[in-house]
Amino acid sequence: MDEPARPRHMAPVPSEVSAGPTVPSPEELMIRVAKGDERAFELLYDQFAGPIYGLVRRIVRDAAQSEEVAQEVLVELWRTATRYAPDKGSALNWAMTLAHRRAVDRVRSARASTEREQKATFEAARGRPFDEVAESVTARLERSQVRRCLSFLTDLQRESVLLAYYQGYTYREVAEVLSTPQGTVKTRLRDGLIRLRDCLGVTA
Repeated sequence: MDEPARPRHMAPVPSEVSAGPTVPSPEELMIRVAKGDERAFELLYDQFAGPIYGLVRRIVRDAAQSEEVAQEVLVELWRTATRYAPDKGSALNWAMTLAHRRAVDRVRSARASTEREQKATFEAARGRPFDEVAESVTARLERSQVRRCLSFLTDLQRESVLLAYYQGYTYREVAEVLSTPQGTVKTRLRDGLIRLRDCLGVTA
């Protein structure tokens, strides 16, 4: 079934059509939509767009993404209307089930993307020389020696090192705490750890 010409930002249905007692029920409209009736889809769109967006917004939170997901659900209604079975529940409940599934999928997808990005950043960082220096410093030297050498760092270098290697912050979290770009944070960590290495006499 082809997609209707204007599923997004449709003009309101004229009041003389939508307000009368002869307006078909959502279930009847779904049956017509399943047959390719674009006018029925317009009427259904006007009835379902608000509830669907409201449900999606509560799950996704972000307004722009919620609008996008809601539109995807409405288009899915058009494309899969033939699967609707009136004897298994109301058309609205069926539509809201689709909306809930789509919204949850969007949240899971966004979360997985964030986790992949963090993992990639971590893996990339592991191979950097200054990370190897950090492991050597924490494994081989006493706390008192480290504290003494930390005092020779600039304030910005010391803050970055302490947050990243003694409080377990990621580069992104350090950048957020210090209100500094991630690239600058990585430079501070590198320079700070090199100075620590030189102060402590560690060979990387």
